Amino acid sequence: MPDLAFRIEEISPVRYSAAPMLAARLRISNASATEAIHSILLNCQVRIEPLGRKYSAEEEARLLELFGERERWARTMKPMLWAQDALNVPGFTGSTEAELPLHCTLDFDLAATKFFYGLDAGEVPISILFSGTAFFAASDGLLQAAQIPWDREARYQLPASAWKAAVEMHYPNAMWLRLERDSFERLYRYKIANGLAMWEQAIEQLIEKANDCAIAASPAEEMAR
Repeated sequence: MPDLAFRIEEISPVRYSAAPMLAARLRISNASATEAIHSILLNCQVRIEPLGRKYSAEEEARLLELFGERERWARTMKPMLWAQDALNVPGFTGSTEAELPLHCTLDFDLAATKFFYGLDAGEVPISILFSGTAFFAASDGLLQAAQIPWDREARYQLPASAWKAAVEMHYPNAMWLRLERDSFERLYRYKIANGLAMWEQAIEQLIEKANDCAIAASPAEEMAR
């Protein structure tokens, strides 16, 4: 009966991928070094453990939307699901390695994106929970199947720079912002009406106008008091 253990050897950016991606290199070992494993259908649940690190004042400000004020973090900083994937691990004896893809995105509607983007540096505690089925040959040579216990997991300290590097490879010095269609149409019309070539010019112009209005309103508010 297989007795499997899992270890994360490394998590690093994938250089030649269609979209931003990290790869987790897994070491899978069987306690019985001579028992032949025919294959493993492996389920992997990747979680971020945000309470397992310290945060600077700048990071605290950027994570306000995600976790609230620091005084609330003990209640709001719960483990976050980052990814869930299945691997088909080929047969081996003793130990083997498998690669788990971890997709990265600049979709700021996702908590994982907000979290990673909010970090300046340091490491992020990552845990991967494993389940699935291992197929092996019994002593009589017949193929057997065994469930992987739910308590199998592996932990890793992922440098925040790895996520940023994976994203930067595909979107150098760029960010994505998703808008509702009506808001996009209004911004698009503003861009065309003002003869602006770049989206950044339209947004910067609107920000400057909003700041000017805020400055102009301040003296009037003071007089009203």
